[in-house]
This record gives sequence, structure tokens and C-alpha cells, in this order.
Amino acid sequence: MTDLTIGTAAPDVTLPRDGGDMITLADIQGPVVLYFYPKDDTPGCTKEAIGFTEHLEGFAASGATILGISKDTVAKHEKFIAKHDLKIALLSDADGDVCERFGVWVEKNMYGKQYMGIERATFLISGGKITRIWRKVKVPGHVDEVLDAVRAL
Repeated sequence: MTDLTIGTAAPDVTLPRDGGDMITLADIQGPVVLYFYPKDDTPGCTKEAIGFTEHLEGFAASGATILGISKDTVAKHEKFIAKHDLKIALLSDADGDVCERFGVWVEKNMYGKQYMGIERATFLISGGKITRIWRKVKVPGHVDEVLDAVRAL
């Protein structure tokens, strides 16, 4: 697990996105909101993705790009996007390498059962450096908080 802190360089990321193109983090101009979520089309993940979509104009006005990452396949991302009319890019980290490098592949516990999964977390990256980190994100109010942080850059 990587212990990323504010001010450190963001790990290099190149992943496939919905539609089949590749996205490389270093190629994006302006701030990047990189959010990790456990699974497409589950209640919390759906609310979070819809929230980012609903506030897309606010993020765009600040020059920010929103990228969601999970281990779901590109095909699953495309179904998720179509079902909920999402307007944000979703990247597939099928092998979990990027999740490992950002330290979000963690041991979780549900109903007394331990398993490995993606911790809901968001990283705000500006100028190639991490400027804010939200870990163990609770969905209600999170998108507004991230948007406020982007506007404050």
C-alpha cells in the first residue's frame, strides 16, 4: 500500500475508459478529481456518480476533470453510464494496480466477514501533485465538498 500525502506527486495513471480510449493522468490540463469507488451500479456508487454528473458544469467552470475508477470492466462502465445517463469518465483498473498505488485496495469488513475491496476515496490533483485527499468517503455532501475544494485552488 502506498501512503500518499498532500504535496506528493500523484502516481502515473494510464487506464482504459468508457468508449475504449486510454486516459493518461499526466496529459490532462487543469485540476483532476480522481475518485475511487467499489462497484458500478450499487446504491452508494450510483449516488456518487450521479452527484458528480449533476455538478459537472461547476467542476468544468473551474477547469477540473472528473475521473471515476473501479475494478469494473469498460463494458460494465458503459452499461452503468447508459443506465444512469452519467456524463463523467469512468476508468477500468481491472488488475487493481492503480488502486494499489493510491492505497485504496484495503481490507474491509461487512457483517463480520473480512475481504479485500476498494475504499471509497477521492484525490484532488493539481499541477501533478496531490492537493487534497478524502478517505472513507460518505456520499452525502461529498461532491459539494470536493467542488468547494476545486473552487478554492
